[in-house]
Amino acid sequence: MKDPRQGGIPWALYALTIGAFGIGTTEFVIMGVLQQVADDLGVSIVAAGLLISGYALGVFVGAPLLTATTGGLSRKRVLVGLMLIFTVGNLACALAPNYTVLMVARVMTSLAHGTFFGVGSVVATSLVAPHRRASAIAIMFTGLTVATLLGVPAGAWLGVEYGWRTSFWAITGVGVLATLVILALVPADQGGQNGESFRDGFRVIGRGIVLLGLLTTVLGYAGVFTVFTYIQPMLVRLAGFSEAQVSSILLVFGVGMIAGNLAGGRLADRNLPRAIGVTLTILALVLAMTGPALRHPVTAVVFVGLLGAASFATVAPLQLWVLSRAEGAASLASSFNIGAFNLGNALGAWLGGAVIHSGTGLTGIPWVASAVTLSGLALALWALRRERQRAPLLETGDCA
Repeated sequence: MKDPRQGGIPWALYALTIGAFGIGTTEFVIMGVLQQVADDLGVSIVAAGLLISGYALGVFVGAPLLTATTGGLSRKRVLVGLMLIFTVGNLACALAPNYTVLMVARVMTSLAHGTFFGVGSVVATSLVAPHRRASAIAIMFTGLTVATLLGVPAGAWLGVEYGWRTSFWAITGVGVLATLVILALVPADQGGQNGESFRDGFRVIGRGIVLLGLLTTVLGYAGVFTVFTYIQPMLVRLAGFSEAQVSSILLVFGVGMIAGNLAGGRLADRNLPRAIGVTLTILALVLAMTGPALRHPVTAVVFVGLLGAASFATVAPLQLWVLSRAEGAASLASSFNIGAFNLGNALGAWLGGAVIHSGTGLTGIPWVASAVTLSGLALALWALRRERQRAPLLETGDCA
């Protein structure tokens, strides 16, 4: 195994990436087999859609609670335990005899999601030199972006061709692989003992700068999902694409996610405060320009890719910001921020629906999305300025 201080990418980081790939696939694959699930279990498509909501709720609630209650365990042990929960949960999904069991299994699986990315972010940063921490987080999150680009379409294809349960059998296999590689490659002493008590952890979360970072994440990602939730009807009705063409166009979004994720990590390694400001500014601009871009098919495709890049360029900077300002409760704060991303997703979907129901229609969605992200940018700039005035800014993201 490479010494993390020698400049190479540790194999343990790839182990975390495999786990992230599995979790990202299981979160969204249900969308591609929703009708098959509804038909097989004899429920409405609306009821089947609640399997997505149940998962998101499990992530939001379970991430901080599970992280706090495992604070006395070594982080490697926690990660292995989470992947076991993930694997058993997906196995239960594959074997579920009815809707109720499937819902319980989905919620069970979701408990591993936020805590894995939260604890995994802390472990990832401890595997590399200080000036490469944001890039380490970005590499781990590459598993999530690749899941969106390849894992979800592949899982949906399996579900359509061989039955929706086959998708979950395949993901169960990924879970077994991830468990084994984490067990084999993540050093036993990496991260040591968490040492984060429940009470002390929540006291750290209550710090002003940590709360402001979490709220910035919510607002930034609410803007993204105000648009992305309704990207399919926008591409069809505004840009003139057929429904069959949309899935291919979304591959461009996935490619953009991978590129933006890695670029955001590198930028945050150079200068964290600047990375936060720059990535949120670019995201707000891309969201605002998406509306006009959708008037022409070529610019529509270009901006779908830019939206993918801009949205995930913010992930590593925001995650590192919260993590680095939560000394004494890094795992808990990191998990809270994963929950904040999911809360932003839910808020964005609601806002997009509210815009449509207001009579403004699909054309108004990008402007509202941009305004929400701009509010997150304003909050972040104010928080960073406030921190700088109170004490010298902790230059965690600057190169030596």
